[in-house]
Amino acid sequence: MNTLKRVLNWIFSWRGLVAVLVILFFVAPVIESWRVEALREGAISALEKKRGSRVIVLIHRQESVNVLGIPVVRYINIDDSEDVLRAIRFTDKSTPLDLILHTPGGLVLAASQIAKAIKRHPAKTTVFVPHYAMSGGTLIALAANEDIMDANAVLGPIDPQLGDFPAASVLRVVERKPIDKVDDMTLVLADQSKKAIAQITALAQELLSGKMPAEKAREGAQHLASGAWTHDVPIPAETAKDLSGLPVSTAMPEEVFQLIGLYQQAHEGQPSVFYLPGPRYKKGETAGQEAAIP
Repeated sequence: MNTLKRVLNWIFSWRGLVAVLVILFFVAPVIESWRVEALREGAISALEKKRGSRVIVLIHRQESVNVLGIPVVRYINIDDSEDVLRAIRFTDKSTPLDLILHTPGGLVLAASQIAKAIKRHPAKTTVFVPHYAMSGGTLIALAANEDIMDANAVLGPIDPQLGDFPAASVLRVVERKPIDKVDDMTLVLADQSKKAIAQITALAQELLSGKMPAEKAREGAQHLASGAWTHDVPIPAETAKDLSGLPVSTAMPEEVFQLIGLYQQAHEGQPSVFYLPGPRYKKGETAGQEAAIP
């Protein structure tokens, strides 16, 4: 009893409170980070054993984090391309590659390096898109032998963006106005836009080549890169299959969903979505069946 009293007195002393605060704000997050990292490694290892492949995860989940009031956006960058290329170099040429992709896009240079490395890998390459892979992410998806998307997952157009302006829109401005009414800066942007669209179209065609007839690859590349849509339009699996001509499946392994669930986005305050865990089935249904919508 005396021992318990001494412990409680120490905890509620200023030294004890400082120690508790240190544990809560510094030690506990580090331990939780180690725990989550161990779970991720275990999930990746299990998926590799199941599929007999090298699994590479490229996930950007900090789309809305703010630091000192400044939004921090994660995207495909040179660090990502270096890491992915390193992983591919360490993979035997006869070992299939599985890339789990969740990204808003990023640098064309980095995305094209990853895409070309996937294209060059001799064994089968598969890109899994559990939620979305836009812009540069779509470019990477075009390089794979097969894309596996959730039924509600989407890709996006690959039309180049010059700063705040879509390249295709800059060209249309120049086409519609008399040349003497167009300022020099717009003309420079138009020149860069024409080159950028041609370069991205050629890259996409290169990634699709060898998987379909050349004319089909050219048409798909032009449609995705020409600016026919806005840059953020969602392209579902059915449309992606028609445009790219690639094998696109919606048979997403449950292990992929479990893995991406271990990459939770950091939240400021309460989450906007909440539900009780576990599946819900109507009486008499078996696991794997969805309840019909009334």
